[in-house]
Amino acid sequence: MSVSHRFVCGFTRTLYSLSPFSSNTTHSSLFPLTMPRKQQGAAKTHLWVEKPKSDGPSTSTSASEGDFSNANAEAVTDRLRTLTVAESKESTAVEVGSAPVDKSTVLGSGTQTESTGKPTAALSKLFSGKLLESFTVDNSTCSLAQIRATFYPKFENEKSDHEVRAKMIELVSNGLATMEVSLKHSGSLFMYAGHEGGAYAKNSYGNIYTAVGVFVLGRMFREAWGSQANKKQADFNDFLERNRMCISMELVTAVLGDHGQRPCEDYVVVTAVTELGCGKPKFYSTPYIIAFCRKWRLPTNHVWLFSTRKSVTSFFAAYDALCEEGTATPVCKALDEVSDISVPGSKDHIRVQGEILEGLVARIVSRKSSEHMEQVLRDYPPPPVEGADLGPSLREICAAHRNDEKQQMKALLESIGTSFCPNYLDWFGFEAPDSHSRNADGSVLSKFLQARPADLSTAKLQEMVRLLKEKEKDVALKCYHNIHKTNSLSSDNFHFKMVIHVRSDKAFRRYQNEMRNNPGLWPLYRGFFVDLNLFKANKERVVKFSKEPDAGSGSNGDLTKDGLAVEDANLMIKLKFLTYKIRTFLIRNGLSVLFNKDEVAYKDYYLRQMKIWHTSAAKQRELSKMLDEWAVFIRRKHGHKQLSSATYLSEAEPFLERYAKRSPKNQALIGSAGSLVRAEDFMAIIKGGKDEEGDLEPEKDIAPSSPAMIVKEAVVKDQGLIVFFPGIPGCAKSALCKEILTAPGKLGDDRPINSLMGDLIKGKYWAKVAEERSKKPYSILLADKNAPNEEVWSRIEHMCRKSKAAAVPVVPDSEGTESNPFSLDALAVFIFRVLQRANHPGNLDKSSPNAGFVLLMFYNLYDGKNRKEFEAELIERFGSVVKMPLLESSRPPLPKTVRSTLEEGLNLYKLHSKRHGRAEPTKGTYAKEWVKWEKQLRDTFLANAEHLNSIQVPFEVAVEKVCEQVKAIAKGDYTAPSTEKRKLGTIVFAAVSLPVSEIIHLLDNLGEKDPRVEAFLKDKNLKGSLTKAHVTLAHKGSHGVTAVANYALYLHHNVPIDMCWLLFSDTLAALEAEPGIVDGEKLISKNEWPHVTLWTAEGVAPKEANKLPQLHAQGKATRVQIDPPITITGILNFF
Repeated sequence: MSVSHRFVCGFTRTLYSLSPFSSNTTHSSLFPLTMPRKQQGAAKTHLWVEKPKSDGPSTSTSASEGDFSNANAEAVTDRLRTLTVAESKESTAVEVGSAPVDKSTVLGSGTQTESTGKPTAALSKLFSGKLLESFTVDNSTCSLAQIRATFYPKFENEKSDHEVRAKMIELVSNGLATMEVSLKHSGSLFMYAGHEGGAYAKNSYGNIYTAVGVFVLGRMFREAWGSQANKKQADFNDFLERNRMCISMELVTAVLGDHGQRPCEDYVVVTAVTELGCGKPKFYSTPYIIAFCRKWRLPTNHVWLFSTRKSVTSFFAAYDALCEEGTATPVCKALDEVSDISVPGSKDHIRVQGEILEGLVARIVSRKSSEHMEQVLRDYPPPPVEGADLGPSLREICAAHRNDEKQQMKALLESIGTSFCPNYLDWFGFEAPDSHSRNADGSVLSKFLQARPADLSTAKLQEMVRLLKEKEKDVALKCYHNIHKTNSLSSDNFHFKMVIHVRSDKAFRRYQNEMRNNPGLWPLYRGFFVDLNLFKANKERVVKFSKEPDAGSGSNGDLTKDGLAVEDANLMIKLKFLTYKIRTFLIRNGLSVLFNKDEVAYKDYYLRQMKIWHTSAAKQRELSKMLDEWAVFIRRKHGHKQLSSATYLSEAEPFLERYAKRSPKNQALIGSAGSLVRAEDFMAIIKGGKDEEGDLEPEKDIAPSSPAMIVKEAVVKDQGLIVFFPGIPGCAKSALCKEILTAPGKLGDDRPINSLMGDLIKGKYWAKVAEERSKKPYSILLADKNAPNEEVWSRIEHMCRKSKAAAVPVVPDSEGTESNPFSLDALAVFIFRVLQRANHPGNLDKSSPNAGFVLLMFYNLYDGKNRKEFEAELIERFGSVVKMPLLESSRPPLPKTVRSTLEEGLNLYKLHSKRHGRAEPTKGTYAKEWVKWEKQLRDTFLANAEHLNSIQVPFEVAVEKVCEQVKAIAKGDYTAPSTEKRKLGTIVFAAVSLPVSEIIHLLDNLGEKDPRVEAFLKDKNLKGSLTKAHVTLAHKGSHGVTAVANYALYLHHNVPIDMCWLLFSDTLAALEAEPGIVDGEKLISKNEWPHVTLWTAEGVAPKEANKLPQLHAQGKATRVQIDPPITITGILNFF
């Protein structure tokens, strides 16, 4: 690290230590906001100070390069041309800084070496791997790793959504934090780090996604700066490069595939600004993102801040009222009304994207955010928009080159100009007939991990990569040649780009668990790109690197941020709208099911999704009707040729528009339809249907850590029951089934019981189960076969719907591990049982040479879910879970020899499956290792047989407990932990629920005093007909969402209600009510006449009770005073 670099990093770290912001979302040292008061109001130019240029190498320069002076492009070309592998004996290197544009030729086909116009022989050797192959790692080998582009780390809440919301309300109510909410625009992640730093999509670079992103970003500059655009583009790129910064954006276009609605315009919205020059990324807080964007006239998002209990509770109530039918206009209007601060985005969602709104993102931020936001808004008013001749649009360029992806990219990059894109190396490299792939040799990672880290940041990245490489199968680590650095290539100096591609959200959750065990780990970021430099250094430099501190590298070990526990500071929740999910998850993501299977499977799919979302029953009925019609329509039109998910809206939008026009109810269901933008004429060409954003997978539910309790309905006796086993061989399912069959009364049910043993069934087992269910629909069927995956669970769900049966999963009870629902103790018992049995029908017993391998294979089928997630998904699907006791709670720890043998086997299985998939162990590279391990397994378990027997719950106890639970389920007495069962989207009105018994008592007393009341009540039988009573405070339809949401402050509070008058007519009766004081404030009803409806004649709607005062004025109703008024206390709720 150069002296100037260390100084800048140290200066930055000092400013960060003085910052009032949490470390994960901090402001930049480039513009310290917390100036002394006497300085405030000084020239605003002091707020933005560029870090000075260093005469030495840039921060991206390798540690070995600082000793060399710049070489011109011609000298570099000559040097590369003559470079041979033999020269590795003597290190040769040049300055890494990019070759000046005037010394290389910028062509439509990309930057090429000036003298030859094609890659040199040295580069060919590099790309072929020969140069790297000769690069050996020794004591002088060093590595320098610097993050080049990244987005926020993905934090998965351990708590349920309900618990997260409650915690957010608590933190804001106690003045410890502010809640920030922003719009979720429907596009894809795009990151930009300057014309040399590069342009990146979520998991890739140098493709159509990044070409489109660069074009749209450059066009935003033209739109904002007009005639100054070229200069500002150059200044902006220089600013990012000097300060090693990256900006992240949501890229919203109509050319990269359909999301929820085709946008009216192509645009970007800045979502993060990050400093990367000093090790661990530093993310700007939202106020400073807005300041940054307004300085550069970049598009900003709409943001709301909630800093009081009233505003934050009102926000969640507003979302609950709108989540099933909300679109951009009513959502933004409601949030504007309930928030404490609203900062409109420079790109209005309604104008540029449309009414279909993907969702909102709510997160906890510093309690001082409101103050900082107010100061930024004062200091940085919205910038003017200059306007200019923008030239051809994105859609016009893509349409003109719609048959060739490469031509599309070239045309886009050429159009944006050299200030934003001086060369096309990332997209095309050195184009020539003999050019090679930019993919680097697979040995890069191993050499990077073996090399001595040049600084602490590199050491932390090595730690992360090593962990991911060893433990995480859902993360791909891909390395590419950094073509921008070819001018510094030597036999002892190599540059690469590493892409850390997280393929599953489960990987983030598992990594978070690792961070809890090792707080020093750096976070795993979304959109993660690293510059790697491998080089040789002399002894003095090696010693220097080992001693040199890394300012700003940061540690994740802090227990608090901004006075909050880390888990509270990272609280975030995504809130999506059903109108968006109808289009993306139910229609688009269901296309493969609909076309590859049939309408019945599609119905199973969309009902499953709605169940996960807890969609209200009314909406489920409406959606089922609409989606069934869609399925028939699209299958008739397209037959068996699947509709492309990239352009699905071409068919879906006109269908939805026609459907919406049939009735107001349909219109509310659809949200918004019509004005279709035709994308087929200008779609960008995306090879292989690639989905860069990764949102084409069905949305998954996340299990809560402290789930609520629900009661499963009793199994109807004229329906069937399927008992199945998500387990592992050796879990005693067959023995259990035999016990139940020999004593049918154990389940407390008189229905016939039959069992199907998987090992004795020829052909497809679950097809046989379905056949048996159709023959005996009212029976109890014991599915004696392991059911380890979601595909099987879905088939069982389908069988249940088709044959009107319930299903009960029986699972061995185990605490599990961080990534598997079964502990190593449980696995040990399963293996031990298998090795004890003989003459097994499925040939899985002590005579099986690969018994251990088979058990490990089953164990790994469950990998990726911890116990809570495993049980929660079963409960979500089937409403219950039966736990079969397995291990004694007071057991001693597993012997070390047993544990180490199992861990060796699991590691060996990972190696085997990575290379050979599910091939038998005898046919792979590790055949000898498997033979050795299987023998070791048997010897170890035999030696520890006493321990393995002693830790098991007696079988007869397990059978009794299982039967008790199944019996309880059949009767409806069973209570199970479940995912949050909050009914979203059903909020229509706010009201105070009143105890009916007290209402009846009041009326009885009033009847004794007044003959008119007694005569009226005589034949009304209110004791039988009045089952619920409430005072409506506000109705969504009559008073608006905000009026309803504002009562959230008093949700579940006791509210005194004064009953003042009784009014009744021939067809109506109601009590006039006056809400009292709650928490020192008078509760005001939005209803013109607050009342409790008591009775309506047949055919008369309850809402007609509102007319009783007018009927009394007209002499058509009787009004009886209650003197003194009677106070009845009720509870405020949403309905």
